[in-house]
Amino acid sequence: MCWFAAVALPVAAQTDTTFVAKGNPVVSYKYLGDPAALVHNGTLYIYAGHDECPPPQQYYLMNEWCILSTKDMKTFTEHSYKMQAKSFEWAKGEAWASQVIERNGKFYWYVTVEHKDIPGKSIGVAVADSPVGPFKDARGSALITNDMTTEYTKIAWDDIDPTVFIDDDGQAYLIWGNTQCYYAKLKENMTELDGPIVPINLPRYTEAPWIHKRGDWYYLSYASEFPEKICYAMSKSITGPWEYKGVLNELAGNSNTNHQAIVEFKGDWYFIYHNGAINPHGCGFRRSLCMDRLYYNPDGTMKRVIMTTEGVQE
Repeated sequence: MCWFAAVALPVAAQTDTTFVAKGNPVVSYKYLGDPAALVHNGTLYIYAGHDECPPPQQYYLMNEWCILSTKDMKTFTEHSYKMQAKSFEWAKGEAWASQVIERNGKFYWYVTVEHKDIPGKSIGVAVADSPVGPFKDARGSALITNDMTTEYTKIAWDDIDPTVFIDDDGQAYLIWGNTQCYYAKLKENMTELDGPIVPINLPRYTEAPWIHKRGDWYYLSYASEFPEKICYAMSKSITGPWEYKGVLNELAGNSNTNHQAIVEFKGDWYFIYHNGAINPHGCGFRRSLCMDRLYYNPDGTMKRVIMTTEGVQE
């Protein structure tokens, strides 16, 4: 990789662009952070925010999300479709962490944005007929706004980092939060809450919750403290109680934040995350998409993730 390739591009790909990953970072030609993952019909899709902060400046500048896909963890396609924070008319910008989930043939993209009229971060949801879009605002308004969670914290950025999980009985859950983790049930239409907002108490919790299930165990992983490591808890119920299990992976290099997606794809488990490894300008405000294998112990606990330069190797 040549150093000139590390300068962030101003927009997402204008046409579908296919490339072969050569270890970590998976994408070397632009800065991508806060990855989320979806497995659908034999393809792994990754949704990530685009860090556009020009070097050497140090601040968060994210206006859009990008979509990548792979069928073999080697050859990836960045799709030409992009979604912007301002695709939501009620938002004024800031494309923070997001996640896409499928239900009944529709794809729902839950996003963090800054609200135009209600101070603070909010969560919106868009919908499409394809995992690569086009997506449109599914509600015309925010699903979660900052004034809905003032009982638990007064900060303006607690309503961020949505993750969504559909349980075996068909009930969908939205989990989110900074400094305080929350969950709420979703109606089957995936665009309305179906009950109260409930706090989840987790030790050393900062942000970036992610829910997955393996066997009888639910796993709630999350970014912890600052600079952030990833910790996790386990439960036999998605509503808890949650038993803290410790650190899953260490600091992500020179990135103060740490944000993970955990998915099973074609029989193997993967830990998808970001660091600041693209030379010479990579940092916590110009992050890089990475992947490594994730393994389990016989008792169901997860082994410590080893972040590598080599990435996923067959």
